[in-house]
Amino acid sequence: MNISNNLFSLENKNILITGSAGLLGKMHAEAIMAFGGNVILTDIDIEKVKNLSHDLNQKYVNQSIYYQMDITSEQSVLNVFNELKEKGIFVDTLINNAACNPAVGAVGMKANNRLENLDFDLWSKDLDVSLKGSVICSKIFGTEMSKRNFGNIINISSDLGIIAPDQRLYYKEGLPDDQQDVKPVSYSITKHGIIGLTKYLATYWADKGVRSNSISPGGVFNNQNTLFLSNVAKKIPLGRMANANEYQGAIIFLCSDASSYMNGANLVIDGGRSIW
Repeated sequence: MNISNNLFSLENKNILITGSAGLLGKMHAEAIMAFGGNVILTDIDIEKVKNLSHDLNQKYVNQSIYYQMDITSEQSVLNVFNELKEKGIFVDTLINNAACNPAVGAVGMKANNRLENLDFDLWSKDLDVSLKGSVICSKIFGTEMSKRNFGNIINISSDLGIIAPDQRLYYKEGLPDDQQDVKPVSYSITKHGIIGLTKYLATYWADKGVRSNSISPGGVFNNQNTLFLSNVAKKIPLGRMANANEYQGAIIFLCSDASSYMNGANLVIDGGRSIW
């Protein structure tokens, strides 16, 4: 059996990342460029994505390009698609990375997300960004992939796409129950839905050479308060949250030919949390 040393090479592959100016989006882009891929950075925040592109282009020989793109707007996504097509650039891999994430910070959650107080404006925003946006991008770029009989869609879910959030992690002493922060219901629904979208796409265009997989990452160190870090570490067999760069190997694997027979799978990388 001959195994090419270029099995994980991303040379000549055009890879588009949504939400690329976010914490993990930056890590995805860095890894892809390090392995020779051409990165198309997209984000609703044009300044952040512009600065990211500049920094990456200073570091790597292969160049990134960037676009402002609102994934909740079909017209905005079409505009980027058409601009790329005019330049003769076709997306080989789409990474649906953009999402709303009410993360824990130094002082806990940023807002009261309890189901009893559910704000349906925030609910709609969460579903629009995480689900509608992923469907729009998959529709537009995936359709073109199916016409070319080649393509790859990677969806970013979460460990909370396969398990329920343990709301005890966010508990604060001295607050009554109805004021305790929680992970919102929209987060669970969207992250479970992303895995469902992955399975749907994996069968929908399989005969057109388009495959689809997802990643369910665990939480990442990002200035969380010490109490939360201590509590969540007890729920993870490896005893800690992830460093931001620890999902890069999975991204390279799924973008490369090394995963050419992987389709419809959800790659769980959570330090073992979901097995306890």
